[in-house]
Amino acid sequence: MAKKTKRDMAYYLDIDVSTLYNWRKHKPNLYRIVMLGFKFDEAIEQSKKNYESLLETNNIIKDEIARFK
Repeated sequence: MAKKTKRDMAYYLDIDVSTLYNWRKHKPNLYRIVMLGFKFDEAIEQSKKNYESLLETNNIIKDEIARFK
């Protein structure tokens, strides 16, 4: 998943981009929480990719070990 733009975030939240900028300026705690939510989603996606990659590597190594037995 590519990093979301402010426009993508606003669309996802069903708000105008200017609302995000207003939150940043006038409601910094709300803006911070919303941005942390998006960052959390990115971290979850990255963790899934890392897990899948490690699982694939594990299977490759197991196959190589089995060939030498």
